[in-house]
Amino acid sequence: MARFSPGQLDHPIVQAPLAGGASTPALAAAVANAGGLGFLAAGYKTPEAVREDIGTVRSHTDRPFGLNVFVPSEQLAERAALERYADSLRAEAERYGTNLGEPRHDDDSWEEKLALVAEERPPVVSFTFGCPPATVIEELRSREAAVWVTVTTVPEATEARDAGADALVVQGVEAGGHRASFDDATPGDVGLLALLQLVGAAVELPLVATGGIVTGRGVAAVLAAGAAAAQLGTAFMLTPEAGTAEPHRRALASDSETALTRAFSGRSARGVVNRFLREHSAEAPSAYPELHHLTAPVRAAARERGDPEGINLWAGQAHSLARELPAAELVHRLAGEARQALREAGERA
Repeated sequence: MARFSPGQLDHPIVQAPLAGGASTPALAAAVANAGGLGFLAAGYKTPEAVREDIGTVRSHTDRPFGLNVFVPSEQLAERAALERYADSLRAEAERYGTNLGEPRHDDDSWEEKLALVAEERPPVVSFTFGCPPATVIEELRSREAAVWVTVTTVPEATEARDAGADALVVQGVEAGGHRASFDDATPGDVGLLALLQLVGAAVELPLVATGGIVTGRGVAAVLAAGAAAAQLGTAFMLTPEAGTAEPHRRALASDSETALTRAFSGRSARGVVNRFLREHSAEAPSAYPELHHLTAPVRAAARERGDPEGINLWAGQAHSLARELPAAELVHRLAGEARQALREAGERA
């Protein structure tokens, strides 16, 4: 059986994995049933919860879907930098009536999730924060799973190609949420259109473009630039199927600016600018996942209060163009708008 390729989609629309709350089986299944590729996020979840999500998706669709897995970092955070940052956050914990979390290092159950993927065999497995070893990719491909690797630079793209990836998710700096860079100390900072051209010139693999794409015209733009499909995250976060918290939904619907920050997780990520981001970005070290665990209780308490000023409001640069539509309707509209935009561009050309 041939492994899944983005060119097999009815519509060139991929729903980004959206780890951390917005990802739901209902969203992934709705996108898949509409002719796009829905994704589940394994990040931050236990293997048991991931297995349950896979089963739920399969009970609602017989179409292909994907599962995203975080590649762990072996680099430990500098203890002194973590302690300084923790001291600067004590007032935040007091503000929300909670304690700071333990800044521990973990691998997000890497081996257990790889074993689960090998057993469950989702049609597509994508990786973020690094490229898994070639032996891992070979094992998954032998089980008929297509392996996609998210990249932010040309060197990352060539490394993923050489490791055996079936396709690359090319992430521009416009993207909301975490930068997928292999090394957070040197995150890729290239815009999507430029990066898509550069990666396309360097490797001969199907490319899935992501970063700042919210409309059909955005989808059309990356297809014209050589992508096989467009991956959208922020665009799906206002759908009723998404698990996006209400304060986050309000922020996405605003015209507020976004910025890159390590303040919430210790890894460079783009979100809507709020008080926490403004006050703590300058002093936040590169320390993932330690800092993610450190701030988790504060973010949870702020979210429970409905306070948008104390939570990570991940969003791409074009977030204000996101629409409140059911996921299936959004897929169909995006695809129709993209085709219309390409026809109009063809006429102009």
